[in-house]
Amino acid sequence: MSVRRLAEDQFQPAAFAFSAENAAWAEATIRKYPEGRQQSAVIPLLMRAQEQDGWVTRAAIEFVAQKLAMPYIRVLEVATFYTQFQLKPIGTKAHIQVCGTTPCMLRGSEALMDVCKRKIHHDPFHLNASGTLSWEEVECQGACVNAPMVMIFKDAYEDLTPERLEEIIDAFEAGKGADVKTGPQIDRHTSAPAGGPVTLLEETKPVRTNLEPQPVAPAAEVPPADAARPKDTAAETNPALKTPVTAPAAAAENAKAAEGAPKTSAEPEKK
Repeated sequence: MSVRRLAEDQFQPAAFAFSAENAAWAEATIRKYPEGRQQSAVIPLLMRAQEQDGWVTRAAIEFVAQKLAMPYIRVLEVATFYTQFQLKPIGTKAHIQVCGTTPCMLRGSEALMDVCKRKIHHDPFHLNASGTLSWEEVECQGACVNAPMVMIFKDAYEDLTPERLEEIIDAFEAGKGADVKTGPQIDRHTSAPAGGPVTLLEETKPVRTNLEPQPVAPAAEVPPADAARPKDTAAETNPALKTPVTAPAAAAENAKAAEGAPKTSAEPEKK
């Protein structure tokens, strides 16, 4: 990674302050974090400052540090570490981030950089003559299957050719960037195969697999069996007996019920 430093003093504004809308947003964002953890809002506040001014100025870093009661050096560390923060003025109409990681490189990102060098400036992070356009090379931006691609502010433009990138740059320079289609620039739906589907084009009868639930035949009606029930003929297990015996009437009932209970093998039948 190249060394990231703040812009020279001649580009730095004297002060920074959020607009009224952004100030209200910042207060609401800080309140999302528990008491004593407000410093966790440093990245959101820096991003909002960049969206307001186009880049992160020294004054903005000082403002965020004071807002969150953080040492200035801590906020400076965050701003200079993450490449999402622009530390120098960028194009007011478009800042093109060309992915130079292996998949995009194999698919022609060097030719896209040549377009930027020719139409904007030979060196990255330099403005064009009118100050409306700038560019840089970045690492992977997560659209490898649609390589090569570029990011312009928060939108991705994929499946690019040098000619198509020239058209996109011209559209942004003319102030018509909002009319440019984002995402794939060819006949592709999101990240599906280019040219549309080539298989499963005809409706076919579904094939049953072992993973699918199979039809179950109704079970035959079988009368319940006593095979799993314990065979205990002891008098104590006779549900007709009442326990405990607390009254003569209950004892008489038990004696009468015991007469009708089956005999155990340990108690031979009297003759």
